[in-house]
Amino acid sequence: MAGEAQTDTGAADWSGHIIVCGLDDVGLRTVEQLYHAGVRVIVVEDDADPRLVRVVRGWGVPVVVGSPRLQETLDEAGLPGAVAVICVLADDLHTLEAALLMRERRPDVRVVVQLRNPAVGRAMSAMQISVLDVAGLSAPSVVEACLRTGTHELDLDGHPFVAAQVTADFTGTLRSRYGSLAPLAVTPASGADVVICPGRDHPVRPGDLVTLLASPDELTAAGVIDGGEDPADAGPGRWARGLNLIGSVWRALDRRFLYALIALILLLNTSILILQLGYREPDGTRMSLLDAVYFSVESIATVGYGDFNFRDQEPWLRCFAIALMVLGACFAATFIALLTNVLVSIKIQEALGDRLLDRLTDHVVVIGIGSVGVRVVERLRATGTEVVVIESDEHNRYVDQVRDSGVPVIIADATLTRTLDRVQLGSARAVAVLTNDDLVNLETGLAVRDRLGERWGEVPVVLRLFDRTLAATVERTFGLGLARSTAALAAPWFVGAALGLDVLATSTSARS
Repeated sequence: MAGEAQTDTGAADWSGHIIVCGLDDVGLRTVEQLYHAGVRVIVVEDDADPRLVRVVRGWGVPVVVGSPRLQETLDEAGLPGAVAVICVLADDLHTLEAALLMRERRPDVRVVVQLRNPAVGRAMSAMQISVLDVAGLSAPSVVEACLRTGTHELDLDGHPFVAAQVTADFTGTLRSRYGSLAPLAVTPASGADVVICPGRDHPVRPGDLVTLLASPDELTAAGVIDGGEDPADAGPGRWARGLNLIGSVWRALDRRFLYALIALILLLNTSILILQLGYREPDGTRMSLLDAVYFSVESIATVGYGDFNFRDQEPWLRCFAIALMVLGACFAATFIALLTNVLVSIKIQEALGDRLLDRLTDHVVVIGIGSVGVRVVERLRATGTEVVVIESDEHNRYVDQVRDSGVPVIIADATLTRTLDRVQLGSARAVAVLTNDDLVNLETGLAVRDRLGERWGEVPVVLRLFDRTLAATVERTFGLGLARSTAALAAPWFVGAALGLDVLATSTSARS
């Protein structure tokens, strides 16, 4: 204990270091990456898990126990000599308070914070504070794993580039197959260490995973990726959406609605015929076809503008006018009531997530719509992919947002067989399990595996696990899909922002 106290006390004498406030999830992975990069780090945490503290201190990283919202704690962590501060506290309000104090004490220091509230984030960005959202940073990797694109889109100084992964199907050098495409890494199928930035004359064998960087056109010309369809054009157009709406209404109609519609049409045609044959103007002329249609519609609609007078008509025609008004009002009211019932039923089914579920195919099932789940749904929809969501909490604040985007949301337990059958799991192209609880995600993943049966291995199942070590263990031990640690995916962005670097993208390698 004395040695630890001395180590932590000596932290105040450091300079040119980075302070990390918060040690859970992203904080731990950020400290780990800074440590392995040879950057001096000091951790500030007032309620850290003792196990995490032991891990960090085992790396020789000092830990200052105290609140980062107090000036005394920041001074003890060496804020006057720090080059950057990373604040990844669990509470947005605490993050805001700590960041404002740091900016006030050191206007020149780089401040990087994790915030989930976009409005507060925009306000802090205006104060030269780098604001990062873990959900937005990790969602692209989850989407890529679901769609199995094997590509990462990058923007280099306004020019689009793609980092694509491809499995080698030949024996030879990279140059002989991929020409001038820039190789980023080669992951040998034999299990040997990954080769980073190999030369173009590096030899590869069938089964080796090769990562290449080039423009989309160059990769397409080399046959590495397909040209495909522009994601912006992948979604349904205005006419398609209109036809879908009409089709939905038509499918929801019942026989009573059709009977009312037929009755209205028969009554209208009968009225037009009788009026043309029996109605006479004062000068003896017959009613024209247009006038007959006009009078019949206004009578059925109970408008009655008074432009046609039946006082001088034959008694039988006056009786018919009475019957037309009575029957027309009844049939019209019935028709409108049934149509309203159909439209309301469709809206209710949309709200409950039941609409069109029986016709879903080649869709992605997203289980859990927290901050990460919402971003994943948005990105999947942007590619034109059909999505259905399962959420256990009906009071989840994101439910209405997702439903308003046209995505069906099922409020149910995703570990139950009937729930998975309800979302047509058997015809799904991928499943993303993204709740905020690692144990729930693991349990749900096992339930999905059991229900997929023979399709297991064909359908990507992506699990969100906070701990990177647990994610790797789950993949090895359970053979359970593709585990993704949001903390590990987001940490490089925080490190890059603290060091003044631009991180273009992060992903999970085959052996991370």
